[in-house]
Amino acid sequence: MGHDHDHGLGDIRHERPLWWAFGLTVGFLAAEVVGGLVTGSLALLSDAAHMGTDAFALLIALTAVRMTRRPADARRTYGYVRMEALGALANGVLLFAASLWILYEAWRRFLDPGEIGSVGMMVVAGLGLVVNLIGMRLLKAGSGENLNMRGAYLEVWADALGSVGVLVAAAVIMATGWVVLDPIVAAAIGLWVLPRTWVLVRDAVHVLLEGIPKGLDLDAVRRTLRETPGVAGVHDLHVWSLGSRTPALTAHVVMAEGVDDHDALRAELAHRLVHAFDIHHATLQMESAHCAPPPGHEHAHEPGHGHPPVVHE
Repeated sequence: MGHDHDHGLGDIRHERPLWWAFGLTVGFLAAEVVGGLVTGSLALLSDAAHMGTDAFALLIALTAVRMTRRPADARRTYGYVRMEALGALANGVLLFAASLWILYEAWRRFLDPGEIGSVGMMVVAGLGLVVNLIGMRLLKAGSGENLNMRGAYLEVWADALGSVGVLVAAAVIMATGWVVLDPIVAAAIGLWVLPRTWVLVRDAVHVLLEGIPKGLDLDAVRRTLRETPGVAGVHDLHVWSLGSRTPALTAHVVMAEGVDDHDALRAELAHRLVHAFDIHHATLQMESAHCAPPPGHEHAHEPGHGHPPVVHE
């Protein structure tokens, strides 16, 4: 079966806002680092650390988007779709490490708080918030369509929350002189980011382990194939994720007695998979009834055999 669907336009649509967000982030990063060092604010430096991971994460995302546009070749027959998940995984690990560093530094600063330049802290955090909000606006549309874009959006979102926290801390310190609030806000930023980082890493690993696509019901797929007129049975059914929105399927289909036109039946099955489940990458092996395995036969492929670890009928 051939397929004719091009991801290029979607990737270009994702790439343009990434470039704008990357330029804004890099442009403000130096100012935020200097501001954190001058004011002595750990909360501001933690926000700068997230801004730095944002810049690197956006660079990873840009690389992944460009790689996924590369066509399939003799070595990678599915192309570079998996770069989306690899980019998201790299972003998640990076954000996780940055959050742990912030928590460690917050603990040290909590035990020994220093002087804080609250006015400079507020000015830099305010400018940072503006940059973050622009970046979020640029990345929001793609975050619901692409795992890699979701990772970049999460990075910028965490930064925006951090900027708000720094602004609140600066205002309180300016009014009360309670400098211990600075490491408390920094720790809160780190704790808020960690669980969201876990979700991103989990989803990326799920794709890399060839898990069933999110929201897809394997029993419903099997039922749709079996209930197609002319089908006597289905076995060796595999469904996995090439990317967060690129499912693939292979199956052995047993034709009912009297079915002669297996090409027509295969075309009908492919049509149902596309319209019911948006599965465009489907490889269906048509078999006569005598080729089917015994009823109730179940098996699971061992790791390393080139199949997803799914138990099949």
